[in-house]
Amino acid sequence: MIDDPSALWSRRGVIGAAAAAAVLPTRALSAAPETLFAGTYAAEGGAGLVPLSAASSGWTPGVARAATRNASFGVRSRARTLRYLVDEQTAGSLRIYDAAWRHRASVSTLGADPCHVALSPDGGMLAAANYSSGSVATWRLDRATGLPRGEAMVVRHEGHGPNTARQAGPHAHWVGFTADGAVLHSVDLGADSVFAHRIDRAGGRIADTGIAYQAASGSGPRHLTRHPHRPVAYLVAELANTVTVLRSLRDGRLVERAVHSTLPPGFRGESFAAHIAIDASGQRLYVSNRGHDSVAVFAIDALGALTPLQHVASGGHWPRYFRLMETRGEMLVANERSGGIARLPLRPDGTLGTAAEALRLPGVVFLID
Repeated sequence: MIDDPSALWSRRGVIGAAAAAAVLPTRALSAAPETLFAGTYAAEGGAGLVPLSAASSGWTPGVARAATRNASFGVRSRARTLRYLVDEQTAGSLRIYDAAWRHRASVSTLGADPCHVALSPDGGMLAAANYSSGSVATWRLDRATGLPRGEAMVVRHEGHGPNTARQAGPHAHWVGFTADGAVLHSVDLGADSVFAHRIDRAGGRIADTGIAYQAASGSGPRHLTRHPHRPVAYLVAELANTVTVLRSLRDGRLVERAVHSTLPPGFRGESFAAHIAIDASGQRLYVSNRGHDSVAVFAIDALGALTPLQHVASGGHWPRYFRLMETRGEMLVANERSGGIARLPLRPDGTLGTAAEALRLPGVVFLID
């Protein structure tokens, strides 16, 4: 059952239920952007990068930037207002745009189907995950322009899993730097692993690579998110439909603390967990479920532990990505296969309400400001 309050389980259930009923404390939030841009898959009818303008009644699409195709993920440099977008194709590339969306550069990721990208905290390095190649590409960035200096350095993951259809070889799916920039983590769905790449910050290169966390065999880890205030990370597994609570060590290793299902008790259909994110206060965690077509909401306690709170329908089919718009009081969900963006009310306590009518947008997979 979706949005079922009986989904409060574990020994912290009573505490979690009380937290769910309380209003989250006030926190400083940046103003919501008035314009977003939606990345779409061309093979699924996407017209390119579509601008979305905010209004009191929702979001209005504009004319698509047809040249920017298959932008399945991207990041924005706050210092230089550059945007780095992957072009998820067999000959993978990275497209770089300035604040006015003028094209500044395109570089090869030296791999196939790049699907995630991350900037280092100091803005001096950029990393991308090549899914089909099972590799990670990194670039040194020019301090003055923010553009890559030379060709990427590539490190290929090793490993495979028991699911022969999805895990015959490594499939890098997420990259992210630690807060101090000393380690680049990469999550690999095919190898059931989170890798730790130690960074030579003086040279702007990966110095060596090891295993930060070995996930359960066949679980297919997809994405990781870090708690904004505590040495805790959360790993979502696509094939197992789980979220794992991990303690972050200073050397880059991750230690398992607990594992939770992203699906409600009793669900037996096919589903694949996808996106994961934490709110600004660090008290709510959200995971999308493709197949069950829901967003799972968890309470985060003072130690970083999770308590499931609810499952809310995603407002469409196959919720690949969502974006929290806290100052607008809503979550936007990109439902890939039904081709639309649904608006879910975001309540003051961090729980979600029923989705409003979706904005039609074929092939939508990502949102960036």
